[in-house]
Amino acid sequence: MTKEKLLNAIQAVNSQGDKAFVAYMMAGDGGLETLKTKILFLQEAGITAIELGIPFSDPVADGPTIQQAGERALTHGTTLSLILQELETFYEEVTVPLVLMTYYNPVLSFGLDQFAHACEKLGIAGLIVPDLPVEETVELHKVLADTDVALVPLVSLTSPPDRIAKITASGEGFVYAVTVNGITGVRDGFGDQLEQHLTNLSEQSNIPVLAGFGISTPEQVKSMGALADGVIVGSAIVEAFHQNELEKITTLIKATKTRVLN
Repeated sequence: MTKEKLLNAIQAVNSQGDKAFVAYMMAGDGGLETLKTKILFLQEAGITAIELGIPFSDPVADGPTIQQAGERALTHGTTLSLILQELETFYEEVTVPLVLMTYYNPVLSFGLDQFAHACEKLGIAGLIVPDLPVEETVELHKVLADTDVALVPLVSLTSPPDRIAKITASGEGFVYAVTVNGITGVRDGFGDQLEQHLTNLSEQSNIPVLAGFGISTPEQVKSMGALADGVIVGSAIVEAFHQNELEKITTLIKATKTRVLN
């Protein structure tokens, strides 16, 4: 399989002079009945792709905002199986790439082959598994080989050059460049070494590099976007949905655009 749906979407935005904007949201936060409305809102607002978080009881990479969203989703009884069932009711209306962000345990519990089949059926374009090191991705790559689902790698600020080369070589869709040492969440600023880190990544990677973790303001979207092919925004969008402050989301998305949006 070519696994180019996610890649093509990012490159299409970049070719127009804009930066890609991947919006993270937690599935089941506010109840699964809100999933369709939120996804279609983000799609209409002009995002490049949607990263759909799967709630998990031990989210080691997530900061307080996303942890709390996950807890709210779990309180609503949200599971991976129910999320996929809900997506099946409206996936044909989704025209932007959907990327699932999940820890590995829910996938193992669901069953690797069954998970791959479900993702292919629903047109899922990508998968991010933050607690799965590159050395442990063999089985997942194997079950996804005959699907269009890209396995997106994460690269941290502390990854040495030889490891970065290994990770980017196996990456699909885009490289998720983690911009901070630590968990997700709103931050005032970023470390001095970030610019060089993103430059090095872009030079080594054959696929787009998107910056994520801690990006929460239009100014940060612009500054991080200037150093990469796009940005991933999570906590700020999760909180905006929770507080029903949708205009904050559209303002963030517009920060990646060189063209004027109506």
